[in-house]
Amino acid sequence: MAHIQSSRYADSGVDIDKANDFISRIKPLVASTFRRGVLTDIGGFGGLFAIGGDRFTDPVLVSSTDGVGTKLKIASLCNKHDTIGIDLVAMCVNDIVVCGAQPLFFLDYFSVGKLDLDVATDVVKGIAKGCEIAKCSLIGGETAEMPGLYNSGDYDLAGFVVGIAERDKIIDGSEIKVGDKLVGLTSSGIHSNGYSLVRKICFEEMGLSVTDRVDDLGCTLGEELLRPTRIYVETLLNLFKNFKVRGMVHITGGGFTDNIPRVLPKGTKVIIQKGSWPVLPIFQFLQKNGNVSTDEMFRTFNCGIGMVLIIDSRVVDDVTQQLMALGESPYVIGEVAARKDDENPVDYIE
Repeated sequence: MAHIQSSRYADSGVDIDKANDFISRIKPLVASTFRRGVLTDIGGFGGLFAIGGDRFTDPVLVSSTDGVGTKLKIASLCNKHDTIGIDLVAMCVNDIVVCGAQPLFFLDYFSVGKLDLDVATDVVKGIAKGCEIAKCSLIGGETAEMPGLYNSGDYDLAGFVVGIAERDKIIDGSEIKVGDKLVGLTSSGIHSNGYSLVRKICFEEMGLSVTDRVDDLGCTLGEELLRPTRIYVETLLNLFKNFKVRGMVHITGGGFTDNIPRVLPKGTKVIIQKGSWPVLPIFQFLQKNGNVSTDEMFRTFNCGIGMVLIIDSRVVDDVTQQLMALGESPYVIGEVAARKDDENPVDYIE
């Protein structure tokens, strides 16, 4: 009988020892995000978080999951991985704060062909930084080494957040009325949507590389494309203390055209005033060099507005003043109007 040589898991491309080393590296990063309510340390089978019965009268848990799409390719091209985790947290927490929810805890899923400890640690640094900005705790995650599924150097990320809101303070758009104003909060850039089109324009059609300096942008292409997604949590939670917001929209994939209708009651539409806010240079650059129509720009990108608040017109001046006091540059970008069945839910006027 032939001798059968024993094989080790590491021989197949999965290194458990390296994974354990990774956990040791990131423990301090994860612990730095812990806030009141965390009951467990990293490394267990589940993350525990106590809500605290004295803090809420009728609490509702709010959750969301998201990724960062092909912006990951930009991080790889730039060999810079310490901000992509901020994007991951932002895409999740911004989605629940529009419901009026305060983020509680976050979990991540990191999958890769072959684990690179330095890259993976940088990714978690970004996630921890995002959680710090959003004031939520990173209480767990999963690192999956899957040889044969990813090309060398590629990885994928997914994030999961759970937040909490009082039932009677949930923001769902149901109280939006004709005459309400739309207040836009500025974005930092492209955020984390539309990168397949961005890469097609910049790399395939224009032949640029991430190291090329673009005068119109005042920096290299890579620096512009890697700007982290803004996290609006602290600003909005502060605003909620003093003002009622009737509806909110996180401008992500689908831009204005597809996202705003998600919160509008039947019989209403919004009218967006073009030119009522400064469009960032990156969007002008993409539209010009990619020959992208204005309609397509508004349906693909945030065009400089990352969050839209729908506010009672009677308090819009007070709201914008508080937003400015909180460090924002708010713009009144439109209003809610009555809609007939055959009309588009989002109109744009010059």
